[in-house]
Amino acid sequence: MTLQWTAVAFFLYAEIAVNLILCIPFISARRWRSVFNWRIWNWLSPYWNKCFFTMIMVLIVLFLDAVREVQKYSGPEPMHDAMVNPNLFDNVHMKLFRAQRNLYISGFSLFLWLIMRRIVTLLNQVAVTVENSAGLQAQMDSAVKATKQHQDDNLTLKQALLVEEKAMSAKNQQLKLEAETLADQVKAAEGAVHKSHAEVEAMRRQAKGLAQEYDRLLSEHHQLQNLQNVDKKDQ
Repeated sequence: MTLQWTAVAFFLYAEIAVNLILCIPFISARRWRSVFNWRIWNWLSPYWNKCFFTMIMVLIVLFLDAVREVQKYSGPEPMHDAMVNPNLFDNVHMKLFRAQRNLYISGFSLFLWLIMRRIVTLLNQVAVTVENSAGLQAQMDSAVKATKQHQDDNLTLKQALLVEEKAMSAKNQQLKLEAETLADQVKAAEGAVHKSHAEVEAMRRQAKGLAQEYDRLLSEHHQLQNLQNVDKKDQ
């Protein structure tokens, strides 16, 4: 294996290890996000896209070169030469095996490189979603708590209004009874006043009759005195 393919093989092994670590289930996305926010990644972030696309181009070139090698050693001419010269048969198949191995190494390296970028992106998105959902959950809990508080306040207010309404109803009933009592008292007072007026009118009439009788008696008394005086003069 040449130096470049050895480097690609080690790169493939590193990708497998990193992807397996990123897929560990007991490490949460929020923790990975805190790891991705380290200063070293912030320092490397301006070069990350360039490095990513450069590796893609290198791996694509190596993949195409491996495809070309596979097509080269799997074509009819090398196979015909291997059939004609038995000494070349093992050499052709060895080169074909190496070309196919290089094809798999470069292809899987390219595939895992894209997968690793996608996993990192999804972990960041999941972490942001979890943080947003936690914030929304806190807001929802606060809204539920406020709603419950409002409901309790409304219930307390309704109970207070009900108690006040009962008190007002009792007070109105009491006032109604007092008004009826006062009305009865007023009617009784009016009856007493009418009775007093009737008695006064009767006493006035009686006094008037007595005055007339007194005047009549007084007149008769004067007449009798006048008669007595006349008789005395005649004697």
